[in-house]
Amino acid sequence: MATLDDSRISARQSRIEVIHPVGRRTITHVMHDIDGTHSLIRDWPPVMSLTIHWAMTCGLAEDFDSDENLRNLVARVGAEPLPETDRFCVESAGLSALTQMEYGIRRAIQLGNIPPNAPFRLTPDVERGNAEIVRRIWNGQERFDDIAEPPELLAFIHERTPRLFKLYEKILNQACRDRNTADAWKNPAKWRVPGSMEFMRYLHEIGCRNYFVTGAVIYPEGGMFEEVQALGFEVGPGKMVDAVLGSSWDRKMPKVEVMRELCETHRIDPCHVLVLGDGRTEIQAAVEMGSVAISRLPANACRQRELHIQIGTNYIVEDWTDPLLQELITR
Repeated sequence: MATLDDSRISARQSRIEVIHPVGRRTITHVMHDIDGTHSLIRDWPPVMSLTIHWAMTCGLAEDFDSDENLRNLVARVGAEPLPETDRFCVESAGLSALTQMEYGIRRAIQLGNIPPNAPFRLTPDVERGNAEIVRRIWNGQERFDDIAEPPELLAFIHERTPRLFKLYEKILNQACRDRNTADAWKNPAKWRVPGSMEFMRYLHEIGCRNYFVTGAVIYPEGGMFEEVQALGFEVGPGKMVDAVLGSSWDRKMPKVEVMRELCETHRIDPCHVLVLGDGRTEIQAAVEMGSVAISRLPANACRQRELHIQIGTNYIVEDWTDPLLQELITR
């Protein structure tokens, strides 16, 4: 158990920017985003942008995720500006990857880029419902149970979405992830946000239980779990990180749901949770749960900073090296 007290830093020169002070709060558990918060391995935005752009424009025919298309897409990563999807990657950081994929497929439907033999009809009501979901995803929402849609349309989206997700992962692996992970096994500090390991170790030493929560898929060998290990984080009950939690290939798990489920399963009071992240989604989750939020944002992340302040983050830091972090949070 630890104590967070921002009065310790409010009158001192610090690189911790206090946005919405919380005063004094007991902290028992810390939920950490991974990409961009602690890890620099995945240069995912250009890959995500291209994958979603491809979904929007390719027509979503049966072979949209073929090996030939994969090779062509790997060669195109970062080669051209893609204004809508480049911006979407900023706006959607932290969403479940399945939700991000769904955005691309629904935009294709909205643009009319669907197979001629698609098993659904685009009536005005269907188009309005689809457009509303597109709007909501852009604004950070992930559940749309209040919008009635034809089962044929839902089946098409649910079939294409995990396939697009797997295509995205294959592009990411070939474009940067596999190469960077291999280097991280040899040079882990190079691929960690500065101060990350030291701060994580400190939180563990003062009695906090740490969890990694991600929008990526978690599986035993490879993927995000391998990246965490390559960075040097020990994972397991009682270790520096108790567990790595996320989605599956075909089951969307928004971060707020992962966090709430974790709290319910382990009887954690959310007001004693600290959330660290660089995406709007985990910061929004922290605010909704009544937890404390620290945003990790580089100095040039102007739009992200605007979003995080608007959402209600408590503190903003550029990295985890400020020694006053250990005065903000103490045993």
